[in-house]
Amino acid sequence: MKIEHICAGARPGSPRNDDHVAVFNANGLTDIVVIDGGTSVAERDYIDDIQGDVAWFVHAFTTALENSLMFGRDQHDSVAVAVASVHARFKQMTAGRSIPLHAWPIAAMTWLRIAQTNDAAQATLYSLGDCKTLLRTAAGGCVDLDPFVNPQEAVLQDVIATLTTEGIEHPLQRRERMLPMLRARREFQNTAPAPGVLCLAPNGPFQARIRNIDLAPGASVLVMTDGFYRLVDTYGLYTDEGLMAACIESGLSAQLDELRNHESTSVNTGARSVKSADDASAVLWTLG
Repeated sequence: MKIEHICAGARPGSPRNDDHVAVFNANGLTDIVVIDGGTSVAERDYIDDIQGDVAWFVHAFTTALENSLMFGRDQHDSVAVAVASVHARFKQMTAGRSIPLHAWPIAAMTWLRIAQTNDAAQATLYSLGDCKTLLRTAAGGCVDLDPFVNPQEAVLQDVIATLTTEGIEHPLQRRERMLPMLRARREFQNTAPAPGVLCLAPNGPFQARIRNIDLAPGASVLVMTDGFYRLVDTYGLYTDEGLMAACIESGLSAQLDELRNHESTSVNTGARSVKSADDASAVLWTLG
């Protein structure tokens, strides 16, 4: 078994990075967790002025999740227990202060749990939000293990197109115009009765997408945040198959370098996005 991972903020040198990657080994299992914190739409931070409230949330959740794993819980229960622990800390740290609901952090998360037996492995994929997971089979095929399409993306694209026709093309100006909509969306995500993203105080069970996978020797799984996946769906530099092959052959760092080079040398990387660059993280796991 081989694991390679990378996690980088959108802007080199900045302490801000709302992504997080963790690998745990407990109870005979390998747990790979990739978290993409939702960019804050608040006017300020309330918990952490250095790294930001979103980064605080994803790191606090990961720590709580690791603690939960020691008790042998399944993925659903582990997530629920970890979120409850983080919410309790949040209430302690913000006691007496009024925090607008749109400032409550959220995150997308994909959790790959692997049980290896002899030369093969079985894995369970637990997905909330829009991280991406690709499988390269032992035979060389490429499979999208979680072909989720975020319905909000079409709404964002329509708004971006409208603003572009009005001559508002700079990402910062565009984001300012979109803030009321983005904040309303964040409030909805934090109060949904069946949350599809990781949030602090879910009003019901998380609606995670679950998939079980059998893995043969030579298979590889690539889990990444949407910032890393911009190489495919935003910039069109790769297909799924091409990105998977490049990550296996050249390594994740080389692909991150290509991503950042493209963003630094192209003038229109923000044409289809609220942000001209995003935090980018990925984990490549290979059964060999």
